[in-house]
Amino acid sequence: MDKQSPGVRAHILRRLRENRLTLDELIADLHATFPAAAASGELPSRSALHRFGQGVQEIVAHEREMAAAAEALVAELGEEFDAKSGALLAQAVTTLASKTAMNAIQSDQTLEIGDVLDLARAAKAAQEARSLNLRERQAVAKSAREKLLEEQDANLQAEAKAQGMDEAQVDFWRRKVLGIRA
Repeated sequence: MDKQSPGVRAHILRRLRENRLTLDELIADLHATFPAAAASGELPSRSALHRFGQGVQEIVAHEREMAAAAEALVAELGEEFDAKSGALLAQAVTTLASKTAMNAIQSDQTLEIGDVLDLARAAKAAQEARSLNLRERQAVAKSAREKLLEEQDANLQAEAKAQGMDEAQVDFWRRKVLGIRA
């Protein structure tokens, strides 16, 4: 498979990810799509396609499992930005680690544990940055709400004075409408 042209390899990968063709149909599809490569014997053999397809199907199945796990995490943790991004980030890192491992295996390279640890550290740093951004946004929102409530309370005081309302009436509107606790 490594000797195939990028176009042939991309076509095979796309068809394998679609998972709609049998091995015989895939071979026929390759012969129909790349007749020159078929005539010159450059297309992969049936056994090479089968072995490669098994590896791709394992990766695709693993990615589907990770997507289901991420969805379950989001369902459990809620739809908040931070919970969802954390689950999706975990899925992305796991998928990236799986792809890195599969690429290393297919190219007869050794996958170093340090490479996987670097991916994990990068994921952690990204999640911490997102958490920091969320805390900053929450602090800004809290400050804006407090300022708005102060303005509304001042407007209530001015209007109450103009309308001749007593303190009990003002307190009612402050608590019930504005949600300000005395």
